[in-house]
Amino acid sequence: MTGRKKLVIDPAWCKGCGICAAFCPKNALEIAGEKVRLKEGGECVACGACEMRCPDYALWLEDLEE
Repeated sequence: MTGRKKLVIDPAWCKGCGICAAFCPKNALEIAGEKVRLKEGGECVACGACEMRCPDYALWLEDLEE
């Protein structure tokens, strides 16, 4: 295991509050169509700031498979 992670977003759980996007240090998230998504060309560094602040558990980090 490398420890590398990827961001997973479940739009069904997202209520579009924007808290995750506000705390993203790379400004990689945006609200579009009342749901969060990665911006086109956004550079998520998998820091976990969004995951820690999402009140609805709509996004999380998963280990990348080798």
